[in-house]
Amino acid sequence: MQTERESHGRIIFHVDANSFFASCEIARDPSLQKKPVVVAGDPKERKGIVLAASYIAKQQFGIYTTMPLWEAKKRCPALVVRPPDFALYREMSRRLFQCLQRFSPVLERASIDEGYLDMTGRMPTVHPLTLARHIQQELLERLSIPVSIGIAPNKFLAKMASGRKKPLGITVLRKRDVPFVLWPLPVEQMHGVGDKTAKKLHALGLHTIGDLAKADRERLRQTFGIYGPRLYERANGIDPRPVDPAAAEKRKSIGHSTTLPYDIEEEQKLLAVLRQLAESVGARMSEKRVASRTVQLTIRYHDFHTITRSQTGMEPLWDAQEIFSYAARLFQKHWNGRPVRLLGVAALHVFDRAEAVKQLDLFHYEKEAKMETLWKTVEQLRAKFGAHALQTGVELRSSDRQTKEGEER
Repeated sequence: MQTERESHGRIIFHVDANSFFASCEIARDPSLQKKPVVVAGDPKERKGIVLAASYIAKQQFGIYTTMPLWEAKKRCPALVVRPPDFALYREMSRRLFQCLQRFSPVLERASIDEGYLDMTGRMPTVHPLTLARHIQQELLERLSIPVSIGIAPNKFLAKMASGRKKPLGITVLRKRDVPFVLWPLPVEQMHGVGDKTAKKLHALGLHTIGDLAKADRERLRQTFGIYGPRLYERANGIDPRPVDPAAAEKRKSIGHSTTLPYDIEEEQKLLAVLRQLAESVGARMSEKRVASRTVQLTIRYHDFHTITRSQTGMEPLWDAQEIFSYAARLFQKHWNGRPVRLLGVAALHVFDRAEAVKQLDLFHYEKEAKMETLWKTVEQLRAKFGAHALQTGVELRSSDRQTKEGEER
């Protein structure tokens, strides 16, 4: 198979900085080296949440990201709390990638604290494990930043490998190891599978990566669109993507558009198409771990006249429901009622989520968790009683408007 041939013989490193924000704070103040450290929003408030925790805080006190700060302090009264300093983290990230560039020019920045190196044919006299140890040591000596490194024949396996030993781990994962190492793991532990995707996989009876690897590709395509076969390939250890130094530039926008099978003028049908487009954009943003503050809507009418409109919010977004809400508001504001030939939804100026950590207070965090539960309930009711059993405010206003128009006629 072509995808397998494309991966054959490659040596890919995934370098992942350990507890990056907390490690940056410790690098700035070495006196914190053996202390439990967290980075937290609103550190003077009870309502702050933990954005990052050092390994001492994690392993000795069970503190984790998104834990309420008051609970973290209860578990560890001697906890050292630092407010987030994103200027510091960006500068440390710049220096980290500058250092990695010395080992291979084929370097792809995946986020603020992780990247891929294509080491195929580089330093052929040096064993990959020796080279990985050298990279670790160099970053510790120059920046005081610990990293874990995954070594594999492709990007997906390298990413999965780097997460197996932290901190300061080095893991080799070959394609032949996939059935023994990856397949027994729950799908939630697979890179690219978020909570919503995991729930859909569970609904299909797929609970482990092995289940996904043996699943029916067409059924996955029907459920997840083009993302379905990609999940199947990843679960089987197949990933032909090259390490792309220009990938960060290419990720500046993520969008999806569709030419409708016929010109449509029914608002409910057009909103349903927008929801599908938003779900596609949200899935790709989750896979790439990016966020955006700007949603753009494209409408092409039956006479090919095309308009684009956008809206920018204050907070980062990547959730399909948020994207749909923005797109639907733009549509209802700017659609002139004429038949539509094409619709498109895009998230503009996307950026790495790690650089856009929402400094949520506990109330906001709890509110988002409740909304997730609410949307799950809504989808369950729709599945049981039909798509129109429950409607969002946007859809309900649309339905009311159409009813009134019908009565007027």
